Amino acid sequence: MSQFDVDVQAEVPLSEGLPGLVEQAAVATLNHQGVASPAGLTILLTGDAHVQQLNRDFLGEDRPTDVLSFPAGDPLPAQAGEMAGYLGDVAIALPTAGRQAAAAGHSLAAELQLLTVHGVLHLLGYDHAGPTEKAAMWAAQSAILTVLGTEITTPPLE
Repeated sequence: MSQFDVDVQAEVPLSEGLPGLVEQAAVATLNHQGVASPAGLTILLTGDAHVQQLNRDFLGEDRPTDVLSFPAGDPLPAQAGEMAGYLGDVAIALPTAGRQAAAAGHSLAAELQLLTVHGVLHLLGYDHAGPTEKAAMWAAQSAILTVLGTEITTPPLE
């Protein structure tokens, strides 16, 4: 049985049950990727302005976005007998997530699960800068979302 510490923090009002769905998506991602336990991460559900500030301060991009990931160090591959430790932080802009969900015609819960999976995969070293990397990341997202049983099983390819 895996032991993961997923700390979901909310700086914005949330419907009951959403923090649990976010935690579930993070744990499903860690399990799917074979991350050794114990391992931990923090997910911050916050407003657009806070995510824009983080984007500007840490990535030099003065614009809002839906999700940001801040790995704690080099991505740690899962290896038997090795502890993964603290993986890093994910910040999700709840208002942006809500707008994206409405535009795509699915629930906020499904959008938050997608963004959580996406953010945690970034903590684990995935990226989507090139077509090969993107294909691998999108395949992992689709597999995890299918396991979760979300409304979204194929994330949009942007």
